[in-house]
Amino acid sequence: MRAGILTGGGDCPGLNAVIRAAVRRLHSAGWEILGVRAGWRGLVEGKLEPLGPREVSGILPRGGTILGTSRTNPYKVENGVEGVMATFRDSGLDALVAIGGEDTLGVAARLHEERDFPVVGVPKTIDNDLSGTDYTFGFDTAVSVCTEAIDRLHTTAESHNRVMVVEVMGRHTGWIAVMSGIAGGADVILIPEHPITVEDACAEITHRHSRGKDFSIVVVSEGYELAYASGERRQVTQEAATDEFGHVRLGGVGDALAREIEERTGYETRVTVLGHVQRGGSPTPRDRVLATRYGLKAAELVLASSWGRMAALHGDTIVDVSLQEATAELKTVPPEWYDVAKAFFG
Repeated sequence: MRAGILTGGGDCPGLNAVIRAAVRRLHSAGWEILGVRAGWRGLVEGKLEPLGPREVSGILPRGGTILGTSRTNPYKVENGVEGVMATFRDSGLDALVAIGGEDTLGVAARLHEERDFPVVGVPKTIDNDLSGTDYTFGFDTAVSVCTEAIDRLHTTAESHNRVMVVEVMGRHTGWIAVMSGIAGGADVILIPEHPITVEDACAEITHRHSRGKDFSIVVVSEGYELAYASGERRQVTQEAATDEFGHVRLGGVGDALAREIEERTGYETRVTVLGHVQRGGSPTPRDRVLATRYGLKAAELVLASSWGRMAALHGDTIVDVSLQEATAELKTVPPEWYDVAKAFFG
């Protein structure tokens, strides 16, 4: 029997840990494994390579993915789905392990539904926005990176009596902003799900300064739309074009917010955009363990021919859920989590 493994979408710490666990479990069961290069593009274009114990040796602590990745959507590529099916058939594959977020696993779910494609999924995204699982691997590392940055910005903000705006990733959810903001002691946190207005954010900062605190830390998620008391909303993007999954390239809201804060409060304001540093480097121990457990679960699903399922974390237990359920909607930050953050505003 032969299985393929691919990693799609944005890279994140822990991908190699999943690959290592799945390969070792399947290999011990007598399966041959092929690595698919560059996500779904590898199946469209027929780019596969042998993947065995030697190839996965020593990759547990490595960031990124040894297989490479891309944001390819075979449904948006001419004859893309036919290419996937042809490569799968011609390579003698019996199963596929797809490691990715809502886009990568959305393709997997659609292929399973429409073509009875033998695929299982593993939830990967630093954004933690995949429904069906409590946490995705990669998220803990991203939050750790952001928290350390916020900690470091506290000292320079206090030294110069400045407002520091920290822009973090998360796309259209605010999980990274909320978690790192709480952990780092941010004074205001702005996220897409519960958008407080620019005026209210400035009022919180002014109130803080009136209590004798001459510096503030503001964390903003890249997907936050600048909201105003007038009811106006403004999304800040780097470019109007979208990728193959229909996503705009976000970024720049930190700069726009910093200008608003400085103009409205008169406080000197600086911005730090953490960007792709949140995706890079070695995974935290929590992400290494979670990714390893996911990889083993994915292998078990393959061995049981449980197609159309995804490994998931419920509480502290690894379970499996349907890919359809897991990709049906974004998992957004609930009000109770944002209330925890708001308790420390101003």
